[in-house]
Amino acid sequence: MAEFKQNNDPLEPFNRTMFSIHQGIDKVVLRPVAVAYRDVVPQPVRAGVSNVLGNLRTPVILANDMLQGEPRRAGDTLGRFLINSTLGLGGIFDVAGDHFGVRGHSEDYGQTLAVWGVGEGAYLFIPVLGPSNPRDLSGFGLGIASDPLTWVGQGVTVDVLTGVRAGMTVIDTRESLIEPLDAVNRDSLDPYAVLRSAYRQRRNAEITNRLDNVAPANAGATGFGVGKGIVPNP
Repeated sequence: MAEFKQNNDPLEPFNRTMFSIHQGIDKVVLRPVAVAYRDVVPQPVRAGVSNVLGNLRTPVILANDMLQGEPRRAGDTLGRFLINSTLGLGGIFDVAGDHFGVRGHSEDYGQTLAVWGVGEGAYLFIPVLGPSNPRDLSGFGLGIASDPLTWVGQGVTVDVLTGVRAGMTVIDTRESLIEPLDAVNRDSLDPYAVLRSAYRQRRNAEITNRLDNVAPANAGATGFGVGKGIVPNP
């Protein structure tokens, strides 16, 4: 009973089915595309793409810094955006981090809801999106609704930019997880349980801002689960 409560996964049969569907999609589509992306696109270009994706998330990160009452982190976020959008040529280069020592961090509405005391709810696994819960899914939706590209306008150009950005976010995130996910699938007797535990640990670390020292320079694109990466903070 204690283990059941700790896992907080009352929908486990459903979630495992969704995980199996995701594994099939990943095997046929996501991983092959990520591997091809790594093989074809040079690392400096991939880093630039990742930096741009992170820079585009700045409005959401800044809003959540402010909603959480974190003026210093909000100042860092705004400063990074101004520096990287100008000197970094639209965010291609992380000038703020490499030359001014202002490291990136990731914030989202799921983290803000947690800081405000909203419970996470039951664990969920969503194909392609990955590990989540009702609180983080709500935050994910709020992030989309508050993103400037969502309300900047309509038309083919905006639709194309939105689609390209979403696709590149998935590819960029999956490429960064090739080795960790391969190791989990290869070495774990129960990959589902490993990812569930790793996701929850990482989200708790993100909510309490314990990932500052290992935050990726691109401020973490949203991909496999809310929050890039699956490795728990040591």
